[in-house]
Amino acid sequence: MSLCKLENPSTLENAMQLMIQTFHKYSGNEGDRFTLSKPELKELLVTELGNYLGNAQDKEAVDKVMGDLDSNNDGEVDFTEFIILVGALTVACNDFFQDQKDKQEKKKGANPQ
Repeated sequence: MSLCKLENPSTLENAMQLMIQTFHKYSGNEGDRFTLSKPELKELLVTELGNYLGNAQDKEAVDKVMGDLDSNNDGEVDFTEFIILVGALTVACNDFFQDQKDKQEKKKGANPQ
């Protein structure tokens, strides 16, 4: 079984491949090719997650994200730490959209047509 070249990947398998490809698109431009330095992380945040992290250009925001993700305090973000970010953002988005759906359903219940 080849994880890199699936002939007919499912939607979820496609998403997994995209996360791997996206991480490696930015990692290793400077230093270790298996980690993101702070400038690499900033470029990834601005380019790939700018719609969700509107203030990714802000140095303090990038420093905070780096500090929160860099669990082993080596000054770099590895793939596992990156996936934690993506997972946390995905959970936050799911929660947000679920809350919006709940609010819309309550509004419809309060205003039957």
